[in-house]
Amino acid sequence: MNVIKGIKFAHTIFPISLYAFFLFLSACGTEEQQVYINDDAISNEEQVANWLAYGRTHNERRFAPLDDINVSNVKNLSVDWYMDLPGDVGLVSTPLVVDGTLYFTGTMNIVRAVDAVTGELIWTFDPEVGKHIREKKQTGFIHNRGLSFYKGKIFGTTWDGRLFALDAHSGERLWMVQTFDPERALYITGAPKAFKDKVLIGNGGTENGPSRGFVTAYDAETGEEAWKFYIVPGNPAEGFENEAMKMAAATWKGEWWKHGGGGNAWHGFTYDPDFDVLYIGTGNGSPWNQKIRSPGGGDNLFLCSIVALDPDTGEYLWHYQTTPGESWDYNSTMDIVLADLTINNEEVKAILHAPKNGFFYVINRADGKLISAQPFVETSWATQIDLESGRPVEVDNIRYENGPAYITPGANGAHVWQAMSYNPNTGLAYIPALHEGFIYSDESIDLEKWKSIEFVGGTGVRLFPPEKQPRDYPASLIAWDPINQKEAWSVPQDNFWNGGTLTTAGNLVFQGRSDGVLLAYNAETGEVVWEFNAGLGISAPPITYKLNGRQYISVLVGWGGIYAGVGGKDAYDMGWAYGIHTRRLITFSLDGKANMPSLPPPFFPQPLAVNEFEVDQDMVEKGGNQYYSKGCNRCHGSSGISGGMAPDLRASPICINKDVFTSIVKGGARVNRGMPQYDDLNKEDLIALMHFIRDCANSSLTED
Repeated sequence: MNVIKGIKFAHTIFPISLYAFFLFLSACGTEEQQVYINDDAISNEEQVANWLAYGRTHNERRFAPLDDINVSNVKNLSVDWYMDLPGDVGLVSTPLVVDGTLYFTGTMNIVRAVDAVTGELIWTFDPEVGKHIREKKQTGFIHNRGLSFYKGKIFGTTWDGRLFALDAHSGERLWMVQTFDPERALYITGAPKAFKDKVLIGNGGTENGPSRGFVTAYDAETGEEAWKFYIVPGNPAEGFENEAMKMAAATWKGEWWKHGGGGNAWHGFTYDPDFDVLYIGTGNGSPWNQKIRSPGGGDNLFLCSIVALDPDTGEYLWHYQTTPGESWDYNSTMDIVLADLTINNEEVKAILHAPKNGFFYVINRADGKLISAQPFVETSWATQIDLESGRPVEVDNIRYENGPAYITPGANGAHVWQAMSYNPNTGLAYIPALHEGFIYSDESIDLEKWKSIEFVGGTGVRLFPPEKQPRDYPASLIAWDPINQKEAWSVPQDNFWNGGTLTTAGNLVFQGRSDGVLLAYNAETGEVVWEFNAGLGISAPPITYKLNGRQYISVLVGWGGIYAGVGGKDAYDMGWAYGIHTRRLITFSLDGKANMPSLPPPFFPQPLAVNEFEVDQDMVEKGGNQYYSKGCNRCHGSSGISGGMAPDLRASPICINKDVFTSIVKGGARVNRGMPQYDDLNKEDLIALMHFIRDCANSSLTED
């Protein structure tokens, strides 16, 4: 491995004046010196040479005070350098830039460091995820949303639950810890959060088994556990970890702990240096259906909340719950953005939060009190948020207690993990919004006998598409005024699952779309002022930085996220089939002159016609209900229709070759490519799966 050039100051304590001098050098774009990156550096909104945290700074605004590229000259933006990533699949990560080096995480949690000016590879770190999931029925996804940097170290995670620290210069592993029992049906897709000599991580898995959510903070230097905070209470008979869990237990009914409860915090961590507080966005219920999880109702704390913790001890400080008694997968693990607002002639240090439930919240960071909340999309589940109580005013039958209920937003949410940004110059937040509803029903489910089984999971409710969706278009980019709680402008989008946003002092908003187009908008009006066809769906958010007097825009191009796995026919119709289009890291500037080859056009795998394979419907039923629908569909798509995360099995000759099929599914021949090993399946189970896949292929051929 090559070593990053420069002087390492990561473990030196400077006088304040010298530290300020190095911050000045960084702000001027001088990458020759290694800046002592601590919380003061990460909090500095003025420096422009680096992108130091997931949301650029501790404020998580994704705003850069750069205007070299601006609304007048952005039309000249072109490719400066690019890096092909032929072994990668879904890319959703936010890169970091520190002192001239760009760091990013790719498929199977591989970390790369490249020269941020030339794109030259400096080092690679492979955490060997395939080796760790071998012989385990590991659930999860091969994508990851990012890294964290602190005092000379890069922190990353693996989807099998490990957290690791690397030397930022060499990529050498410094420490690695397992954050949860690897035999549990949990996974990590989120970026860790480094702050105050600690690094925090949560996990996902609410739908994969009886899960009780928690977050854990580790010592950034040693990897030793510093503290852990559980998000929902456990069995009262075993005692409570703290007073917060005792308080939360009063809001639950029945024997909720047998179902786990949920609340998994897989994204949405913000450190507030002004108040020295850590904010955690928490997840949905396990299972979704409250009638199973907590019969008799209750708010079910701390589901779907922002929870404020002491960053040193993990002690509970306060919370605000966006969706009491959650029953729709309305987690609040979205961006927690810190902004200074003037409201009624008073300066307010606020949280801006746009979770899945469709309301935009402005919350006072000093005490967690709600300032205002208004819907930014259609919200049929609640008419408003009562400002006095802070609670939603719900409509009738919202928990489908009297039969099926049409609810919007649907389970995909009004806004998911795709990053929101906030521009203090325009005073607007830019939200990648979704417009979708579902019919929720549990009429065919035995609520008393239902239970979640590890690695099988479930939600306790079924979803059906409505006859008509709330709008004629499935998504939009919304510019939202948080002070007046109203839309400033919006741009309808014809495709679902578009990428996160970046905004700059150049009066620009950047966003990549799922159709492969990267766009720049006028931040005040929404007018498109530049666009570039990357040739492949974009899910990751762009970043920007300035080195040697030149501003760069950089983005990972690689269709990904859960919609690429479970999006079905709509995701398939994007044409981003598995293994066809090379993933890339593309960096732009006003002086870019790189000659980047075009990618192939959209590709649509065609189901194989295999007349000699006679399908047995009894085997189809077994293969579909017992196996495929309880694991395979998360990556390969429902009914075998892949959205691009994994191969389309209807078109795969492997699925008609018993020996090869067995070697992959049971033998783990492709664990290094993210295909888990299911060694508990017997010969008949595997044959049943093959029959189900062939039936899916035959059905598709008949429809065509």
